[in-house]
Amino acid sequence: MIHRWSACGGPTMDETWKCDLEAWLAPFVSALRHKVRGRMCPAYVAGLIGAGDRKSIQPMASRDGEVGYDQLHHFIASSAWDTAPLETILLAEANRMVGGDDAWLIVDDTALPKKGEHSVGVAPQYASALGKTANCQSLVSLTLASQEVPVMVGLRLFLPEDWTSNPERMARARVPEERRTALTKPEIAIEEIDRIVASGARFGCVLADAGYGSSASFRQALSERGLKWAVGLSRRQNVYPADIALIFPVAKAGRPRKYSIPEQPPISAEVALAGEIWRRINWRRGTKGRLTCLFAARRVRVADGHKHRMADNRMQCMPGEEVWLVGERRSTGEQKYYLSNLPADISLRTLAAAIKARWVCEQAHQQLKEELGLDHFEGRSWIGLHRHALMTMIAYAFLQARRLNAAGRKKKNRGTAAATKHAGHQAGHP
Repeated sequence: MIHRWSACGGPTMDETWKCDLEAWLAPFVSALRHKVRGRMCPAYVAGLIGAGDRKSIQPMASRDGEVGYDQLHHFIASSAWDTAPLETILLAEANRMVGGDDAWLIVDDTALPKKGEHSVGVAPQYASALGKTANCQSLVSLTLASQEVPVMVGLRLFLPEDWTSNPERMARARVPEERRTALTKPEIAIEEIDRIVASGARFGCVLADAGYGSSASFRQALSERGLKWAVGLSRRQNVYPADIALIFPVAKAGRPRKYSIPEQPPISAEVALAGEIWRRINWRRGTKGRLTCLFAARRVRVADGHKHRMADNRMQCMPGEEVWLVGERRSTGEQKYYLSNLPADISLRTLAAAIKARWVCEQAHQQLKEELGLDHFEGRSWIGLHRHALMTMIAYAFLQARRLNAAGRKKKNRGTAAATKHAGHQAGHP
């Protein structure tokens, strides 16, 4: 369990991590600007981290012994405080821990299974973690990660049409007025990316699965912001060769054509890579050895430009941005496809490593649910769900900070020992 991780000395493990937590949370408590809320925030986060299988308000309050259920419930579900200052501090801490030019910003979503129909945003919808359609809430997630260290920095609820088309239902769930507009998951993700970029958080590339990457407007929005990206897409996505020529067709009658068109029709991503050479690439070392797959890549222009009516009266998308088209063949026989606007001279191994780096967000989702109770919230309101999600992200960031500090101490100790041993060797020792 997460609360059993080793502490850094002191009378007992529990006393040590709680003291560390109090110091680490000081900027968050200060941002709340309220004495009672300043007590509830550490109590809530400690309840998420501490012992106990259930991390909803009632069991956390009963285990704490110093704060009551009513106090914790009021703090999360009713009290008048803004989450934005705490989200800003969380982003600053995440940037300090894992931000940099080699960091990833990973876009995904995670489902919280729910019974009934009154909890905000709950509806029958596809849950990727379950691999099926289920009654659940769906949260768009953003994770800042470096190497294999993820820090969750954003969780925003997606509202299905069943909700956005029912103003009374949204009012009962206390959905803020500005959030009652229907937004797709890619649109929510772009809003969150803008918030993260505005905070000054540093990352080198945005990663996303096909649920986001198949959206041309999502990819174009990333490119318009000057961001590098590597995203999944459907094997049916049409593409053109990178060197496709545009020609002016000869009109059979009437006025000459005003717009140029591609010299050949587009083909699917699957067909475009069928004739390429597939190479076995290892992208990182796992617990059971190096992880490898077959990959192929070629430069293409995606058929996601403006639509043009062709001579045969059908609509055809014109060539868009030149990007990498990457294919992956797994040992199971499954094939996946990706697009990336990483530089044209980048290696296939680097492309593969970028694509496969997305997995760490799934690890973060799992830990937030299984160990910090992300899916244990029993309230029905928008504000309560998002505050609970924010507290779980703060708790997760604290634990990641402790991991990194412990790893740093171990590395420093090993380095000191190695340096001492080396200095004792005779000159010229091999």
